[in-house]
Amino acid sequence: MKRAVFALTCCMLLIPAAGVQAQTQAAATTAANPLPQPDSEFVQAATKSSSTEIDAAKIAQRNSNDKDVKSFARHLMYDHTKMTVQLKAKAPHDVKVPKDNSDTSLVDSLKPLKGKEFDEAYISKVGLKGHEEAIAAFKKEISDGQNADLKALAKKSLPLIEQHHQLAQSLAKKKGVSE
Repeated sequence: MKRAVFALTCCMLLIPAAGVQAQTQAAATTAANPLPQPDSEFVQAATKSSSTEIDAAKIAQRNSNDKDVKSFARHLMYDHTKMTVQLKAKAPHDVKVPKDNSDTSLVDSLKPLKGKEFDEAYISKVGLKGHEEAIAAFKKEISDGQNADLKALAKKSLPLIEQHHQLAQSLAKKKGVSE
């Protein structure tokens, strides 16, 4: 348990605020790695999804006044930090997994919002749409991926991402947010 908390703490400290330069660097780093295209695309999609959800969850802790939204955000932050660690462990040694690959336009669009306005945007963009995109990326890796370790990680992680989507759907219904 102490190792898991330590690893989570380390990962959270290593994940800097998103920036266009970091996103460009992450894309260039992954593109230069010797992975088949489907696997390379999966690494990009998985890191983008997790980085975005972690960064958005941090904003939710500050900008939301709703305990349900904050709880959902904490849950996502924990699970996606863990998933990022697992992705780094499963990626081939010569593949550099980006530390931060957030969707900066989505994260930046959430920053000025507060209260209910924030909650609605967060649930819609991160909870619902973000998880729909992640589910599609993980299913694509399962069907098209060539790296056995990354494929296995996608299979293992997909149920958790689907669970996040279901939680987001329940939260959206409870808060009156439409898809």
